[in-house]
Amino acid sequence: MNHLLPELEDLPDLAGKSVLVRVDFNVPVHVDERGKRVISDRFRIREAVPTLTYLINHRARVTVCTHLDRPGGKFVPELSVEPIRAYLNELVPGVTLLENLRFDPGEEANDPAFVDWLVDKHDYYVNDAFGVSHRPHASVIGPPTRIPSAAGRLLAREAEVLGELITAPNRPFVAIVGGAKISDKLAVLRALATKVDTLIVGGGMSYTFLAAMGHEIGDSLFDASQVDACRALLEGSTKILLPLDAIAINRSTGEVRNVGRDIPRGFSGLDIGPQTAARFAEEIASAKSVLWNGPMGVFEDERFCAGTRAVAEAVAACRGFTVVGGGDSVAAIDAFKLEDHIDHVSTGGGASMEFIEQGDLCGIAALRNSVRP
Repeated sequence: MNHLLPELEDLPDLAGKSVLVRVDFNVPVHVDERGKRVISDRFRIREAVPTLTYLINHRARVTVCTHLDRPGGKFVPELSVEPIRAYLNELVPGVTLLENLRFDPGEEANDPAFVDWLVDKHDYYVNDAFGVSHRPHASVIGPPTRIPSAAGRLLAREAEVLGELITAPNRPFVAIVGGAKISDKLAVLRALATKVDTLIVGGGMSYTFLAAMGHEIGDSLFDASQVDACRALLEGSTKILLPLDAIAINRSTGEVRNVGRDIPRGFSGLDIGPQTAARFAEEIASAKSVLWNGPMGVFEDERFCAGTRAVAEAVAACRGFTVVGGGDSVAAIDAFKLEDHIDHVSTGGGASMEFIEQGDLCGIAALRNSVRP
C-alpha cells in the first residue's frame, strides 16, 4: 500500500455518504456500421471497478465524473459520455456518471465556481484518475481543497509502482522510449538518463539522435532544433542504445526495404530493423526492471509492426519487473495479446512520464494536502 497518500480506508464510515469519484474514462469511441457510438477500448473503465466496488460495498452513494476528448468548453453531442454510462452501469450498477466535464469551460480553467458545483452535496472525494493527475483542472485539484479526499485503488497503485521504479528499482534498470516527436519526450529522457542503467531509444525520435551522431537519415522524421540536446545526452555517462538498422519506405515508389543506420535519400524510416530488434531484446532480457513507453514504429501498419512486436514480446518475456505506459504501448501489448504478461500496465501516458520526470503530480500533491475528515 502507498502510505504517502490518504487511501480509501482512511475515509470515515461511508454508509449513506455521497462520494464524488474522478476517473479517467477518456476512451476511444467510434461509430459502428449501424451509426451507433461504441467504445473501442474499455481498459480504463475496467480499471476503475475495484475503487467503485469498494465504495458501493461500503454503502456509499457514488457519483463518477470524467472528461472525454477535447470539446473546448462547449457541448458537443458526439462527445457525450452516454456510451460510457451504459457500459459502466453494466459493470457497477447504481453509480451516477456526470456528463463530460470539459463541456464546461470551468473544468480546464480550474474555476472555483465549477469546483463548488462539483463538490456540492458530496461528503468525500476520491481521485482514481491517474491519467489526468498532471492536469491542474478543477475536478483534479479543486475538490481536495473543499472536502476530505483519498486516492482510489488505481491511482494509489500507479503512484506506488512508479515511485518505487524511479527511487529504488531492481537493477539493471532498462527504459525503452519510443514515439514520434523528440520534443515531447526530451525532458523525460533527461530524467531517465539519471536513473536507468540503459536507455533504449526507438521510434521516430531516434532519427534526430542518429543525425546528431552524423548518420544519414534520408527523409525520416527530424527535429533540427533538438540535435544539440540529443548530442548532449549521447555524450553523458548513461548507456544509450539506438537503432542499428531500419525498415524504410520510399514514399514516391512505395518500395519498402531493410536499411542500415544510414538511410538512403528519398526513404523514411518507419520501424526498427531485425538487427536492432534482436539487440534491444537482448538488453531487455538482462533487465531486472523495465519501463516501456512509446512504439518503435508505425505499428498500426503491418509492414512496420515487427519492431514494436519484438520489443513487446521481449518485455513480456523479461523475468524482471515490467511496466508499460502510454496509449500506443498499451495498445500494442493489447493487440499482441501480451497484457497478462506485464507486471503493471499504466493508465497514464503523459502522466506517467511527468511523474517519472518530476517525481510528483499536481493531483497527487492535492490529495496529500487534502482537507482532513
